[in-house]
Amino acid sequence: MSLPAFAKTIRQGKPALASTSSLRGGPPLPREFYARPTLDVARDLIGKVLVHETPAGLASGIIVETEAYIGESDPACHAAPGPTRRNAPLYGPPGIAYVYLNYGIHYLVNAVTEPDGWPAAVLIRALEPHEGEDLMRQRRARGTSRAAAYFDPAALCRGPGNLTRALGISLDQNLKDLAASALRIEDSGLPPREVGTSTRIGINVGTERPWRFFAAGSAAVSGRGAAAPPARSVPAPSRGVRRGGS
Repeated sequence: MSLPAFAKTIRQGKPALASTSSLRGGPPLPREFYARPTLDVARDLIGKVLVHETPAGLASGIIVETEAYIGESDPACHAAPGPTRRNAPLYGPPGIAYVYLNYGIHYLVNAVTEPDGWPAAVLIRALEPHEGEDLMRQRRARGTSRAAAYFDPAALCRGPGNLTRALGISLDQNLKDLAASALRIEDSGLPPREVGTSTRIGINVGTERPWRFFAAGSAAVSGRGAAAPPARSVPAPSRGVRRGGS
């Protein structure tokens, strides 16, 4: 399905993809959850569960690290150059997955946020394994000299490239409906986590923005875990004029 056709079904309130949600977990987060300021979504995703169902089985992990990328004025956001074919998913609708290949090596998965037409997303950086750990181990070991048992549970999904490999996420999942598809984010009613913040990591521009959120004390968090000033100390860009499409 093309992005325009997909977006049209969402805007009309029709499911673009059949829901595969089951009784084993909590309900998928509704689209309204994502149609909010990106910093709020990034913080509130900590403790939610990213789920991916495939023919090989189901794997899921508790989100313990996220980063916000907001608008064309954010130099680290893919929307910085303006609308293109590649970054078109960033412009909405909210609640879809934006998956891309980073440096030709790793797939990264993002949740598109903000009202339709405003380009922004939350990068999911790390998970704590929740379901399907054996399957995660097999995927992480594939193509390496390491045995599946080698991987420490906390390291299975530490880092955005490792988590997509462990969950079997690739470009095939780009544009999937996170509210109603085999790739989704659920609210499983888990206990709330203490959330820390820091500046974003792994980038060369926009490094001063404290738009990284993480579950304090989680061994699965990538990079530094020390908290920095609250994320609101650097305001999000003003909405300005919205642009859409590529």
